[in-house]
Amino acid sequence: MKGASFPTHHRQWASDTVPATFSSTSSPGTEEFVEVTLDLQDDDTIILRNMELASTAITVDDGAYTSASTSRSPTIRKSSSNTLRQFSQGRKVEAVAKAKQFSQELKAELRKLSWGHGHAALTLPGSDSATAARALRKQRAQLDRIRSGAQKALRGLRFITNNEANAWEEVENNFNKLAKHGSLFRSDFAQCIGMKDSKEFAQEMFDALSRRRRLKVEKISKDELYEYWSQITDQSFDSRLQIFFDMVDKNEDGRITEAEVKEILTLSASANKLSRLKEQAEEYAALIMEELDHERFGYIELWQLETLLLQKDAYQSYSQALSYTSQALSQNLQGLTNKSRVRRMIKKLLYYLEENWKRLWVVSLWIMIMIGLFTWKFFQYKQKNSFQVMGYCLLTAKGAAETLKFNMALILLPVCRNTITWLRSTKLGLFLPFDDNINFHKTIAAAIAIGVILHAGNHLACDFPMLIKSSSDHYDLLINDFGSHKPTYLDLVKGAEGVTGILMIICMAIAFILATRWFRRNLIKLPKPFDRITGFNAFWYSHHLFIVVYILLVIHGVFLYLVHVWYRKTTWMYLAVPILLYAGERTLRFFRSGFYTVRLSKVAIYPGGVLALLMSKPPQIRYKSGQYMFVQCPAVSPFEWHPFSITSAPGDDYLSVHIRQLGDWTQELKRLFSEVCEPPVSGKSGLLRADDTTKKGLPKLLIDGPYGAPAQDYWKYDVLLLVGLGIGATPFISILKDLLHNIVKMEEQADLVSDSSRTSELRSGSNDSGTPNRVPPKRKKTLKTTNAYFYWVTREQGSFDWFKGVMNEVAELDQRGVIEMHNYLTSVYEEGDARSAFITMVQALNQAKNGVDIVSGTRVRTHFARPKWKKVLSKLSSKHCNARIGVFYCGLPVLAKQLSKLCYEFNQKGSTKFEFHKEHF
Repeated sequence: MKGASFPTHHRQWASDTVPATFSSTSSPGTEEFVEVTLDLQDDDTIILRNMELASTAITVDDGAYTSASTSRSPTIRKSSSNTLRQFSQGRKVEAVAKAKQFSQELKAELRKLSWGHGHAALTLPGSDSATAARALRKQRAQLDRIRSGAQKALRGLRFITNNEANAWEEVENNFNKLAKHGSLFRSDFAQCIGMKDSKEFAQEMFDALSRRRRLKVEKISKDELYEYWSQITDQSFDSRLQIFFDMVDKNEDGRITEAEVKEILTLSASANKLSRLKEQAEEYAALIMEELDHERFGYIELWQLETLLLQKDAYQSYSQALSYTSQALSQNLQGLTNKSRVRRMIKKLLYYLEENWKRLWVVSLWIMIMIGLFTWKFFQYKQKNSFQVMGYCLLTAKGAAETLKFNMALILLPVCRNTITWLRSTKLGLFLPFDDNINFHKTIAAAIAIGVILHAGNHLACDFPMLIKSSSDHYDLLINDFGSHKPTYLDLVKGAEGVTGILMIICMAIAFILATRWFRRNLIKLPKPFDRITGFNAFWYSHHLFIVVYILLVIHGVFLYLVHVWYRKTTWMYLAVPILLYAGERTLRFFRSGFYTVRLSKVAIYPGGVLALLMSKPPQIRYKSGQYMFVQCPAVSPFEWHPFSITSAPGDDYLSVHIRQLGDWTQELKRLFSEVCEPPVSGKSGLLRADDTTKKGLPKLLIDGPYGAPAQDYWKYDVLLLVGLGIGATPFISILKDLLHNIVKMEEQADLVSDSSRTSELRSGSNDSGTPNRVPPKRKKTLKTTNAYFYWVTREQGSFDWFKGVMNEVAELDQRGVIEMHNYLTSVYEEGDARSAFITMVQALNQAKNGVDIVSGTRVRTHFARPKWKKVLSKLSSKHCNARIGVFYCGLPVLAKQLSKLCYEFNQKGSTKFEFHKEHF
């Protein structure tokens, strides 16, 4: 062959590449140079990778691109470069045709060559049908890689997430801490490179890198660690793919068997805390082999693994993300830098007023009332003789006392839940922020604490000592109030007013402290027996000290030192109406809970400590999706009532709640039901279950409700974004089921209308004398909500069992695509990480083959890591322009702040309106 030359073959990790240069003459006096790249594979086959004519690449049908890790031969000097630049289109076509003809001749010659690695030089169709079929698939896969490139895969197979410039410095510091006698042991490799949560995976990678060096070592030096680190952090996809392949291919035969696939699947499942996947590793390994090993050779090769990685997106056509518009995204992400600081501040202020005007006017009115009461009482006592003796301390104490009377009356109203549930359905809901009732309750409690400090502090530390130290002339002004004998400090404190005041302070301090988040949620760990003063039980019982406080407050208001006329002792006047209203609420709840008798029909204990209770639905109860109810179990405590979101839909013939084991009451409830639940029978899921046929009697339950919640107003919005963290998904399950019921009803109504229309047309066609103005059947009111997006983020794989049936039902019946569900599992490393690569491949493959997600066990795809909320809201904003989107959230406060801030940002930049709501209990 004219002009053929073969450089010396050298070994590379990604592939064995042999570049060869050929030249041919196209016309007298002009030479055309062709650069040919060959791959020498480990199985002694040669693949024609690429051909280039001068500086213009010519893609051969059987070829593939030269990988990023392959060093290409230098560009050959052309004797007539100026002439080549002036080639016409016809000359280029002629050159391409000649190059293709030459490549065919080259392959025919290569069949006869032997490269010293074995007797088989090139595997081509014609020898064995199975071998030929696999070779053809390999060539097609390589051609697909040329067409699509490996850009999609460049995001994948990352072994190290943190690959910043100073990452090696951190690894080097870890080496210095962990090394013994200058060597790092295999057992410390994971911690050293920052993979301490995936120790087994890191050790397998250590072994794979050691096998490359034909070594089996238990420790390495710092130089060797740097070499390992360089390979792990290599940006070349081919290099990362080869490392991953070597981890699986432990016997280094260039082939991966089903047993090796199962082993890497088990390893990945362990690194990602997926216990069920670990149990089903054999099944999924067989699925991968079935997909890749068409010829049933019993093994797969590197190119087949690469094919599955590159074609992963083709399998993931289910549960796709929202349509993405880069232009709209860039518009949404534009900042306010082009506007002046004053305009930005004004716009921010206007938005704040728009979002919080209900809260602002209520709080402003409340503060103004307190200021008015304080001022009125302050100047009233300034006109009395007592001011000349006790000075401004008395005025401050009396002003604070007046605000205390008002706040002690007002604090009961936000917890009158029945009244608030009724009022929020009236027009007052347009002006009052009923969703913030608990926050307002807490705010009033803080004001009461400040009032107590001012009132009691000024009495005990200021005006009482001034009274005792006053002269006889000054004391004569107060003889009618304290008697002819000047009282001592002890006399003032041990009187009815002093004793009741001190007892109130003690009771209020206990209730206030135990109601704080640290004590109520067991965030403070105290030694026994003091640990019993933390938790929800302590909060619940201590809060009922308010009964004692109100009795003492009335007594305190009767025995006042400086007021003697009964109608001026106004404490009882402040408290009368709120106490009667609250007492009526509690009486109603007491009788209603006894009237709403429920019978447990089914109990299930799910992974993650979640107890599902299905009970009969009392005919008198009416509720909306998103509302909650209180549940009491007398066997656990005859006094405690706990709120839980209703997870059944209003159209269901049963009530259901899902209770997660978080506190002492829920722990005892789960233990109680665990005793009556029976082990699973063969053929059913491994859950503890019980129903009305269970031999052991089920504990009795009482319910009270329903009560209003922000999510119940979901129907007011065009689009819904429902975000639940863990058990925080419960308020939205009822909404999804209710939406699904409405969708089914709308479709049935549409079918009835179309059937009626066809019937009327047939009748009118057969009888022209019929009534021309026949009234069409009445249409059901259309659903305002056009789309709902449900994002469920959880840490545990078993959590998806809680609502598996609901998710499958929605996925099956929602033919119109109104509801879009996204599951996120944060225990799995994000997509692209090598530790989750096989899981992602199996997930995509099983969903495409069987329609079931391997992680959740539902038809809804599970995403890994946490959602990119900015991207989620951006896509919603792009897809639903000018829409009113209700963002409902239930979960930890940290994410609530992030979502609220993002809603504000997107409301500033686009026409889509986001309204954020957070669940409060």
